[in-house]
Formats: sequence, C-alpha cells, structure tokens
Amino acid sequence: MSKYLAGAVAGTLATIPMTLTMLWLHRQVPQKERRELPPEQITRNIAHKSGLDELIDEESEQDAVSLLNHFAYGAAVGALYVSFEEKIDLPPVAKGIGYGLAVWTGSYLGLLPALGILSPATEHPESQNALMITAHVVWGAALGLALERLKEK
Repeated sequence: MSKYLAGAVAGTLATIPMTLTMLWLHRQVPQKERRELPPEQITRNIAHKSGLDELIDEESEQDAVSLLNHFAYGAAVGALYVSFEEKIDLPPVAKGIGYGLAVWTGSYLGLLPALGILSPATEHPESQNALMITAHVVWGAALGLALERLKEK
C-alpha cells in the first residue's frame, strides 16, 4: 500500500471516533448554546454557494452528504499527513494530536473563513470551539495510531 493511500485510510478510520466524539459532546452542550455541527454547516454553505442546495432537499440527504464530506476531508488530510510525519521524532499519538490541532487551526481560522464557507472560530461560541478542538485531538490520536498499524503491514 502506498504511503498516501495508508494516510487516507488512516484519516478515514480516525474520522469514526472523531464523529462519535462530536456527536456525544454536541449532546452535552446546553440547548441554548447548541448549534449545527460544522460538517453540516460547511456542507450546507458549500451547496448554497455552488447552487447545488436545490439537489439536497431532505434532511436525511443533507445528513448523508455532510457525513460523506466529513469522511472525505478526513481521508484527504490523512493523506497529507504522511508527507512529513516520518520527519517528526515523536510517538505516533503525539504527532497525530499535534497534526489534528494544526488541521483544526488551519481549517477553522484559515481555509474555511478565507473561502467564505464558515466564519472564523474566533466568532464561534466557546462551547463549539471546545467541542471541535476535542474532536480534532481524538482524530489526531486515532490517525497516529491507525497509520502506525497500517505501516506495520
């Protein structure tokens, strides 16, 4: 298996515990502070900007497309991770967590606001930022572990 494919597989696998963490933490946020989760916001905003929102008319379709996009992004940034992770002399979990935090920072303070897809994290409630940072820590730890296991094969 190529290292980039291994990174994409590891990123996809890591998105499972991340998603479960997001959903569980989302239920812990007080109702008055609870917002739509970012993967749903991002998908809705991209669909609207591209004029494809008319094709996604039911909530179940929105949920399915959001989940697909979420896993695809996890796979893509997992594939990017392998470009440099071998050059960092840290345990796999530590490298993965650092990368997960970098992905959150780059996405929520850089890429998504720059593309006009989502407001910057500085404008989100603290509870949402805490939820998403925690989810990215979980994703990064799982990414590091999954990639390490795949490299052993």
